[in-house]
Amino acid sequence: MVLLHGGSPKGAELIAAKWADNRKVPQVAFKPDWTKHAKAAPFKRNDASCERSCSAIRETGRRASRGGLRCRIVDDLLAGLPAHDAERLRLVTSLATATRVVVLDGGITNRNYRVCTPTRDYVVRLSDPESSLLSIDRDNEYLNSMAAAMSGAGAPVAQFVPGAGVLVVEWIEGRTFTPQDVADPRNLPRIADACRVLHSGPAFASDFDMFELQRRYLDIVRERGYRLPPRYDEFEPQVARMRRAMSVLPEPTVPCNNDLLAANIIDDGSRLWLIDYEYSGNNEASFELGNIWSESTLDDDLLEPLVTSYWGAPSSAKVARARLWALISKYGWTLWAAIQQEMSPLDFDYWTWGMEKYERAVEEFDGPDLAVWLDDAARS
Repeated sequence: MVLLHGGSPKGAELIAAKWADNRKVPQVAFKPDWTKHAKAAPFKRNDASCERSCSAIRETGRRASRGGLRCRIVDDLLAGLPAHDAERLRLVTSLATATRVVVLDGGITNRNYRVCTPTRDYVVRLSDPESSLLSIDRDNEYLNSMAAAMSGAGAPVAQFVPGAGVLVVEWIEGRTFTPQDVADPRNLPRIADACRVLHSGPAFASDFDMFELQRRYLDIVRERGYRLPPRYDEFEPQVARMRRAMSVLPEPTVPCNNDLLAANIIDDGSRLWLIDYEYSGNNEASFELGNIWSESTLDDDLLEPLVTSYWGAPSSAKVARARLWALISKYGWTLWAAIQQEMSPLDFDYWTWGMEKYERAVEEFDGPDLAVWLDDAARS
């Protein structure tokens, strides 16, 4: 919409101009040129206004013709994709100028696409309604992604379609980390720096507590009769002890990603970006560090340098706290895998993925060091 008017400083034209200002409607003022046209000025003004309107109508017709061609191009771009995905991809505004749509592999919760345009590329993340069973709040994910972008740690958010499971962020050109990259001692300070950038940013719209999440997951598994790993309930007393010990001197919460597996870290050559804020929420920094260490299955001797790089000084208490968070992380994500094994439409062996975490957790529950970590964490 464009408002054409005579530019009068009073009357109906002034009211119309203010209306357009308030609604961000473009406007073009055609003021009479009394010096050039004398008494004919109002009529010349009307002629100019009419010509501008006719030109706009002609341009609209041309755009409609081009629009029909563009629709056919979009159809070609989406050909061969699952119908439900194609339907939601049509909601993405950047698709209007897209030259290519590429399926991105690697996601174990959502389906991801790269939309390429002449000016920049985007990542479109399509989620299913069933993901709410995993305690994912898509509205909070959007708000937290915006906050992460404001902090400088996360990718800029381009679009969010509430209720449709569509989130669009700008593509970050770089190399996706692998567990081997996370295990490289040279990268541990860089990872700690990226976490500090995120943790120093605006507070998130939601909180994250792995103890609470583990309980919710366990209730779902029991209520639905899903498969539970052997001996799982045996470790509930140890979990209760961990929670008590860690509540003695809790850390202040900061905005955390809470799911920094290696694939959620991107190296653009000069800095690291942290992506994917599905499980984000305000949490202890020590959870972030312990979860990073756990998700990439790092050697024991790499946790201390990661923690020291983050806090700026060695601390056995901080290492113990990160270690305990890593343990409850493995214990909780095991149930995430049990739920996904039953409900996810993706072709992925969630059970094996979860059991690998669970077996490492069992070793730590049964091992001799848990009591030491509990004592050290309570002195932090």
